[in-house]
Amino acid sequence: MDKALMAMSLEEEDEPFNLPDLPEFSSVERNYLSLIGRILNPDCQKMRSLILDMPRKWQKVGKCRGVALSRDKFQFIFDNEYDLLDVLDKGVHTYNEWTLVIQRWVENPPEDYLQYIPLWVQIRQLPVNYYTAEAISSLGDLVGKVDVVAFDPNKVQVQNFVRVKVFFDVSRPLRKEKVVNLPKGGSATIMFSYERIQKRCYECQRLNHECEVCPLWIRKRQWQADDRKAFGSFMKPIKPLVITNNDPLYGVLKEEQVGINPATGRPRIAADVLEAMRQYLLVSNVDERRITNNLDKGKGRVFDYEDICSESSPVVLENVVHSLKLMESAIRAGSADDSRMFMESRKSGSAFDRIEDQFNLYQCSSSVKRDSLSIAHSSGTITGNCGSSRRRPTRNKRILIAKKAGKPSGNAEKKQGLDFGVMVKRKSEELVFGPSKVAKRTSNEVTPNEGSPES
Repeated sequence: MDKALMAMSLEEEDEPFNLPDLPEFSSVERNYLSLIGRILNPDCQKMRSLILDMPRKWQKVGKCRGVALSRDKFQFIFDNEYDLLDVLDKGVHTYNEWTLVIQRWVENPPEDYLQYIPLWVQIRQLPVNYYTAEAISSLGDLVGKVDVVAFDPNKVQVQNFVRVKVFFDVSRPLRKEKVVNLPKGGSATIMFSYERIQKRCYECQRLNHECEVCPLWIRKRQWQADDRKAFGSFMKPIKPLVITNNDPLYGVLKEEQVGINPATGRPRIAADVLEAMRQYLLVSNVDERRITNNLDKGKGRVFDYEDICSESSPVVLENVVHSLKLMESAIRAGSADDSRMFMESRKSGSAFDRIEDQFNLYQCSSSVKRDSLSIAHSSGTITGNCGSSRRRPTRNKRILIAKKAGKPSGNAEKKQGLDFGVMVKRKSEELVFGPSKVAKRTSNEVTPNEGSPES
């Protein structure tokens, strides 16, 4: 073991491995119908999701299959060349709103392979005296190598731009504008817009990272931090007070109520209004200040029930409870005379009692119809009092009891009872409070949509 360890060295034989030149080791024939792509922003574009989602986005599900070659490179193998060319003709491709570089597979790729994308550029604010194909082509070279110029001076042009197709180097930033000096003096600012390009870094206009991780943005923040450390913390200037101690408005308005509103950038109270308020407070004439000696001028009633509630002593509360019990018994017995006598006897009470009595009288006048509720049973709907069931003998038993007592039955019993002041409950409800049942509505004599009765 010691001899083996002593014989070990970092400079072991590391000869490269030679693949056999055999057909079964080569996949050239299969790669002929394939595309090779590169992810520009691996932090936002996940390879696994891209391999699964791109066939659906291309509408080629079942017609191609993806292969992840590395962290930022992938391959899609198609079943036929038509689908492959259809994907290439669509121009710039994106995933998760970031650009992809896609080219057709070649057996021996050049050095700039997967470095350019075909990109359509819109050129705006072109000088009117230089609306030529040559001038447009030279302006397109500022962005990339021009491939196609979509311009025809003999046709109607309704857009305010011209389009050129260029091969754009993805390592360069996207140029938004360019100042061009004209041959006969003057200059013009040419604007560039890029089709099918979604996200980019808004600090350096590159396609391979977001603004939060941009090297220029990080360097700028480091410079700002160094400046703060060198010159100390930045002191905010103290805003001058609008209302000082010797101002007539001091104590009348707060400092937060005046000054500039940061949300709108306008004064909270106009300067003319503040000056008018100062002049008003400085007026020495009593009449201009509208001071009156009439202490009761415009005086109104203050609605407060504390005085009424102060009368609610234990005796008064006991009377209220007693009145409620009497009123409830009067309603159940159906005696309107007793309730009327009770209300007359309560007129001499306190203000709190009178309010309670008026409220209870209103409740009594409407409680008869409220107490009659409809209850759903297996045999139908029963209308009556829900509190307790009525225990009344059957009709035959009542007739038998009346005969034994020597009292007439039927209507005579009711009339005789009325003469002596005894009121049957059901009859009393109809006499005092009116009929409890709603009369059926008579049918219309005239049928709608069938003419008048005389016809």
